Amino acid sequence: MTTGELPLAGTTVVALEQAVAGPLASRHLADLGARVIKIERPGQGDFARDYDAAVHGLSTHFAWLNRGKESLAIDLKSDGGLRAARELIARADVFLHNTAPGALERLGLDGETLRAAHPRLVVVNISGYGTGGPRRDRKAYDMLVQAETGMVAVTGTPETPSKTGVPNADIGAGLYAAMSAMSALLRRERTGAGGVVDVSMFDAAVEWMGHPLYMQLYGGAQIPRMGLSHAAIAPYDAYPTADGQILIGVQNDRGWRRLVTEVFGAPEHAEDPRFATNVDRVRNRAECDALVAACTARFATAELDERLAAAGIPAAQINGTAELAEHPQLAERDRWRTVPTEAGEIRGVLPPMTFRDAELPMGRIPALGEHNAAILAELELDDQPDSGGDVDG
Repeated sequence: MTTGELPLAGTTVVALEQAVAGPLASRHLADLGARVIKIERPGQGDFARDYDAAVHGLSTHFAWLNRGKESLAIDLKSDGGLRAARELIARADVFLHNTAPGALERLGLDGETLRAAHPRLVVVNISGYGTGGPRRDRKAYDMLVQAETGMVAVTGTPETPSKTGVPNADIGAGLYAAMSAMSALLRRERTGAGGVVDVSMFDAAVEWMGHPLYMQLYGGAQIPRMGLSHAAIAPYDAYPTADGQILIGVQNDRGWRRLVTEVFGAPEHAEDPRFATNVDRVRNRAECDALVAACTARFATAELDERLAAAGIPAAQINGTAELAEHPQLAERDRWRTVPTEAGEIRGVLPPMTFRDAELPMGRIPALGEHNAAILAELELDDQPDSGGDVDG
């Protein structure tokens, strides 16, 4: 039974957002109990609504990122739409956006202008490359930022660089934006003043590049692309089994001795001078990997997974998304819930933040403009014309 109050209950967030970074930030705030009002273009809405139609006709990205929000479709280039946005922001605790550089300044909705009228307001600006610099006005899709920050250069195989399979730069910026909003609200409790916070996808990705960047700065080299392997640890890779593959990562010498003795039944390799220490194993990586592969190939994946776990050896089965959808770690911990949408109920996974005294909500994914009448009535404004214009994203 959950009895605790949601952490952000009573907080109102107005979000002018699209794609991934902004919607992820505001969805986390909604998960934590905030009321999130999402401003969208009339007629089209957040363009992530149309990325695909795999979720009973809804986009996978939109379903992932927009539960628990209210949708207000207004034309910010019309007098009525802009007035509605200003009225909403005046009543809000947080205004969060990921629009194009300069777009909000042209409308008078930039942080400095808004806070001059509303000193307690927290404004979170999410951009691609930040508020200055030579790339300030560039398009900043996730793949482009991964390339600019070197993330692509250290990801993939020795032969082929690759972007990550999920949008890391977008996700990183969204997480930092949500954390910034909550931090600014906490500071406001002490000082009474809001603030303006700038978060860029570029800076978020640079932060995640900390290890490779320090290696370049102080080691004078770029870390190599290693696929599933690790530049500084061995054995650390995917190894063949009798019916597939398994990932093994041995991070210390004690683990190596347990692996070859307790799991492989080959104690003669425990003190082999080629493999006695991690430095030795990295120096002799090819021989080490060949030895491990010859041993793992004797076992079925499930059996080897159990043997490794019993010996305390870090290992994992290499799952696809089909296996993830049926993963026992989700099922046995009751992590699945149903989420209402205009197309009917869908499955969704609970947020990563688990409060012992309160379950975070899994709110409805809104249809475009679903809450227009209720929100505009709350503001005591007439419904706005569906003229189709909006601020650039």
